[in-house]
Order: sequence, then C-alpha cells, then structure tokens
Amino acid sequence: MRRGTLELVVGLFILAGILCLGYISTKFAKMEVMGNNGYLVTAVFPSIAGLKNGALVEIAGVEIGRVKQITLDNYKAKVVLSVNGAVELQDDAIARIKTKGLLGEKYIDIVPGGSDVILKTGDKIRETQPPVDIEELISKFVFGKV
Repeated sequence: MRRGTLELVVGLFILAGILCLGYISTKFAKMEVMGNNGYLVTAVFPSIAGLKNGALVEIAGVEIGRVKQITLDNYKAKVVLSVNGAVELQDDAIARIKTKGLLGEKYIDIVPGGSDVILKTGDKIRETQPPVDIEELISKFVFGKV
C-alpha cells in the first residue's frame, strides 16, 4: 500500500515538473499558444540585414509587438508585424530597423505619425528606413570616402 502511494506522489511531482517546464519554455520563447488580440500590418524594406522572425517591435522603447513573417516581395523584404490591439498606428508612421547596442539583435522601431487615419489589419506602413550598414560605414571611413 505504501509503495503505491509513493509512486503516485512521485508521478504527480514529475507531471507538475513537466507542466512547469512547458510553461516556462513558451514564456521564454514568447510563443503564442492561445491566439492573439492584436492586428497585422506590413512594411517593405530594401534590406533587413539580420532581422529575424520574432524580433521586437517597439515604440519609444516599449514593446508593442513582434515580427510575424519575413518574405521576399519583388526583390524587397516584406515584413509582417503583429501589433498589440491596444496600440493604434497612424498611416504616416515610420518603421525603421535598429540594433540594440553596437552588435546586438535587430528590432523594428516605430515612429508614430500625426495623421487621424489609423492602420487596420492588412494595411501597410508606407515609410520605412533600412538598418545602417556598419561594415559599409567602416569601409568608407577607412578608404576616405566619408
């Protein structure tokens, strides 16, 4: 009788551990398990230079979404952004790719616009700025073309 109770307790403990590990893994990876209450907008860049799926989308340093998908469209990078539903982006907002720190990860910084027209799911951010190419700047400096 005691052995069966001990095995049951150990089994429940292991099951609880597996559930906790799954929860921590999804939170750490910022995965969406239960849908999303935001909306999707697109931005087209001539180059994304290292931007990855899942990268942050920020306004004023505050996370408002994530990069959902990156595809090639007419030799340009088409980036689909998943934006928090509580945040309203104007149609004249500017999306620019920046780097956290000198060699950090790439993210998208949104500069809000002043228009009264708000973007909806499927709309496009018209103004974009590609990332600064550090290698190109160093090359120009070294060869005196700055």
